[in-house]
Amino acid sequence: MSDGHPFRGNWVARMYERVRKHGYHSLTAFAEARPTASLVALAKELGRDDIAGVQVFQGLVEEAERSHKVTRLVRGQFVRELYESLPDGWPVVLDDANRFKVAKALGSWIAFTPETHEERARKASDALLATPPPPGWRPLGPDDELLLTLLPDEEA
Repeated sequence: MSDGHPFRGNWVARMYERVRKHGYHSLTAFAEARPTASLVALAKELGRDDIAGVQVFQGLVEEAERSHKVTRLVRGQFVRELYESLPDGWPVVLDDANRFKVAKALGSWIAFTPETHEERARKASDALLATPPPPGWRPLGPDDELLLTLLPDEEA
C-alpha cells in the first residue's frame, strides 16, 4: 500500500501492475502510446497521487538500457519537453519570451538525459539553436526525421 505517497511501499511493482492493467507489456510501450504526454501526465494516468513523474522516467531509463534504446528514449523525452514548453511548436521568432521557452525546453530535456547521452543531447541542442527548425515544428514522437538526424541510433 502506498497511502498516497509515491515512494511508500513497492512503487516499482505498483507502477508495473498499473501498466499491465492499462494493457501494456512495458512502461515504454505505455509511454510511447502517449508520445507527447509529460512525465507528470504519465504518472497521473498510472497512479493518481502515488506515482511520480521521476519514477516513470527511472523505469523508462531502466527499460531503455536493457533494450539498448537509450537514444530513442532521449529523443522521446525531447518530444515531451518540447510539447510542454512549446505547445505551438518551434517559435517563428526567437524574441526574449520565446528564447526563454526554448531554453526551458532544451534545459529540461538535457536535465532528463542520462549521463551517457548528455554530450550528444547538448550538441543536438546547439544544432537546433544554430540552425532552427521550421516555425511550428512539433515532432510527434522519437522517430521524427529531424530528431533522427540530430540523434541517430547508435546502440548495439
